[in-house]
Amino acid sequence: MFLEPLAPTDGALPGELLTELTALYAANRDFHALSGDFPDADDIRPEQVAAALADDLAHPDAEVLLARGEGRLAGIAITLAHHPDPADPDPWIGLLMIDAAIQRRGYGRRLAELVENRLRTGGRTAVRLAVLDNSPRALTFWTALGYEPITHRPDLDRGRPCTVLRKPLT
Repeated sequence: MFLEPLAPTDGALPGELLTELTALYAANRDFHALSGDFPDADDIRPEQVAAALADDLAHPDAEVLLARGEGRLAGIAITLAHHPDPADPDPWIGLLMIDAAIQRRGYGRRLAELVENRLRTGGRTAVRLAVLDNSPRALTFWTALGYEPITHRPDLDRGRPCTVLRKPLT
């Protein structure tokens, strides 16, 4: 598996890539039903995915990384170099999503490692993320990778209850 930064062409995603990304998002119906990020988790549309990614790409500290393996899009990770809270020194993983058809085969673990290595190589010493409190499976995944809960608070976008986790990158 390897990472490639998402780079829109003239501000838009090429049609084939948008089709791949929409399929990836749609395959994760259960996550989107929990998160409420899309109006209908059973009907995620290309224009909605494009708009969500455009919002992420518009943030100056965000990086959208595509994970490719075995000739296909396996997942996506979105990182934030700096949290809006100036007292928070760590970068964040805003999203890490693997195609549901290949979950539970080590791809998520591998993608997390690649993101951590990328941050470590960039001189970062720790990373944080927030897990929705209604997603115990995600909490189990991240804690198995060595992330430790440090606080509970609502997320900044929608006020959803979350557990914030942190992992040193030593």
